[in-house]
Amino acid sequence: MLTAGLKKLRSIYYRIAYIGDSRKCPVCDFGSKRFLPYGVNPRPDAMCPFCGALERHRLIWLFLERKCDFFKNPPQSALHVAPEATLESRFRRVLGDRYRTADLFAPHVDVKMDITNIQFGEGSFDFIYCSHVLEHVPDDRKAMREFRRVLTDDGMAILLVPITAQKTIEDPTIEDPKERLRLFGQKDHVRRYGPDYFDRLQEEGFKVEKVCREDFLSSEEIERMGITRASGEIFVCRKQ
Repeated sequence: MLTAGLKKLRSIYYRIAYIGDSRKCPVCDFGSKRFLPYGVNPRPDAMCPFCGALERHRLIWLFLERKCDFFKNPPQSALHVAPEATLESRFRRVLGDRYRTADLFAPHVDVKMDITNIQFGEGSFDFIYCSHVLEHVPDDRKAMREFRRVLTDDGMAILLVPITAQKTIEDPTIEDPKERLRLFGQKDHVRRYGPDYFDRLQEEGFKVEKVCREDFLSSEEIERMGITRASGEIFVCRKQ
């Protein structure tokens, strides 16, 4: 773990070494020469050197800003599962005490929570954001039903997963980390999702809209902001 002093020195180094205008991060609004590599198999040009935002974080930020008016007209209650540091601080600034973070293992969240057994009542949240979590959850369908239960009737849940297969593959009997890495891409993944993830959400009671980067960003913005195909697609879920 880096100390606060080392983190500050690293931040200063990045600002000097990477400052430029070839790339622009919409989350922190800094320009850079390039983004940093990131991932189990490192993706080039992936992570903002200033705030740590990845491709999917930059995409969701732009979606919330441009398509949802999230920052000017924020939801009355929001749940953020497995909060990413780069988004959490900014969401909390906008939402204040209307914002709750939750995780089963992370220590610095508002609520320790298993998303297959959410301890909030029905219709508790206008907005739910859960990104790249369900591929870790053995009973993902139960988690989807729980998200639907705690969502208000006119609320919105954004439930993102990596789509890396032609069709979802899973085998709950596989527990060996090396075999999970081989089959599912990470040692702690229990499945690979395919495009049928959309159907999976619908089967659990959601009306789903799939939003792609090209739906609301120009080719120039996609290039400069590093919204590569690794950013994935946005699955916007509402109660049917």
